[in-house]
Amino acid sequence: MPDQPSESELRAEILRIAEQRGPEKTLCPSDAARSIGGGTWRELMPAARRLAFDLAAEGRVEVTQHGEGVDRDARGPIRIRWVDPPGSA
Repeated sequence: MPDQPSESELRAEILRIAEQRGPEKTLCPSDAARSIGGGTWRELMPAARRLAFDLAAEGRVEVTQHGEGVDRDARGPIRIRWVDPPGSA
């Protein structure tokens, strides 16, 4: 049985997909988990959600529900949006 992807790999995958989609489109944490987790992607979901909020705290992405920014206490489905770095436009 293959090893579970590391949190650093999951973090990198969230950032890769978010940057690829740009600030106009979002992703679900499950998109990154499915991308690198194969058949065990569901096991990555708690970490994917936590990492999304960690990345939001760093200013790398925005975490939203219904298009509005939310914090860690948010319940239910979330979306992740790329935040263009300052000076990139």
